[in-house]
Amino acid sequence: MPDLRRITFVSLSCVLLFGTIYSVAYNTYIDTSDPSVALGRAPHPLAESSYFARKNNVLNTLFIKKAWGWTTAAFVALLLTAPTPRPSSRRAAMTLRERLGKWAAATGVWLLFVVWFFGPGVMERVLSLSGAECVVRVPSGEVLAVPTELCASRTIVSPATHPELFIPSPRGILEGNSDWRTLPRMMRGHDVSGHVFLVTMSLLFLADMVRPSLNIPKGKLPTAHFYALLGTGVLMLIWMLALFTTSLYFHTPFEKLTGYLAGLVGFLVTQLPPLQDPLPEVLAVDSEELKHD
Repeated sequence: MPDLRRITFVSLSCVLLFGTIYSVAYNTYIDTSDPSVALGRAPHPLAESSYFARKNNVLNTLFIKKAWGWTTAAFVALLLTAPTPRPSSRRAAMTLRERLGKWAAATGVWLLFVVWFFGPGVMERVLSLSGAECVVRVPSGEVLAVPTELCASRTIVSPATHPELFIPSPRGILEGNSDWRTLPRMMRGHDVSGHVFLVTMSLLFLADMVRPSLNIPKGKLPTAHFYALLGTGVLMLIWMLALFTTSLYFHTPFEKLTGYLAGLVGFLVTQLPPLQDPLPEVLAVDSEELKHD
């Protein structure tokens, strides 16, 4: 049987490539590091004609923004319902350890890239090193540069909490906007596509988790595990759709490429030799048990 990881890799690569080529040919993508886009001032030009070009579409708000949570939920469902080999508890423990090790490694990569890497995450460091600056857009429409630390710490600012940032105060902040506050954002620079990164890694990770279950003989698949596999399959299709819509409507081609490469690196970390089970991949069906059936 073909390796599901390879099938998934080829499929997601084709989806991303096709979407990116289409976005360039028909000019459907936007540069997410552009000030008007980064600060939420201007909607996508195609927002009226295409539902998935809107940032508030259900795919983005319900799934992509919580992508690793959904992927972890699928992983836990597969883990809890997967049958275990009987003759060797050591082999079962190794299988469990391998799965948990791969999940921990992928989670670590996600945290390092997105959340924390001795301070800001790797992606935010790339954004900063490539010339991005931390800014806020005030009610008058002006863009005001603020210290980078405020973006790194995700600190909400306002004339009340940070009066030194608004001296002299831009028109429209203090007059009639005393309750105004906002979250600073990075703009310009190279904005690595976090969506492409996370969805690429999630798809390959789930393919790796599903792969052993494909070796279970027909009729030996527990009902609970069947539904866990079905749910994971649906989630993988959702991730493919998310990858396609992102490739069509958001980020520059180079930003999508770097997100894709980062996702591949994240998955390859889970394939390092220390995380591999040295024993054969057999799930739930004992060879002795099969002889008696």
